[in-house]
Amino acid sequence: MNRSPRRGMCAAILSLEAITLGLSTPVLLTLTDVSVPVGLAVGLGPALVALLLAGALRSEGAYRAGWVLQGVAIGLGVLVTMMFFLGAVFGLLWATADLLGRKIDRERAAAYAALEDSSAPDPATD
Repeated sequence: MNRSPRRGMCAAILSLEAITLGLSTPVLLTLTDVSVPVGLAVGLGPALVALLLAGALRSEGAYRAGWVLQGVAIGLGVLVTMMFFLGAVFGLLWATADLLGRKIDRERAAAYAALEDSSAPDPATD
């Protein structure tokens, strides 16, 4: 069974993003006036979602949710200004992994189909 490059790249991006989101939580709690429970939910919630999505990428819906998560990460910039930048960086990485991964998957499928067609016996020569 072939592993999808798209799934591998997107899972790696989400895993790294989860670490970044998790590490933004102490910054959020230190630099803002939000309460600790709200800060933990806002900081660790998206990190947990990123990890869950990394494991759920067998479903096309998980990729769509990954796009939503990128918007959430950028939106955290309202509370921690640096997240505007970090969220945008991860958004670009996510877009690259998703779109390039789709292209690689398509080209790989076409190459395997062409290989199967060329190795199939020709009924005209039998």
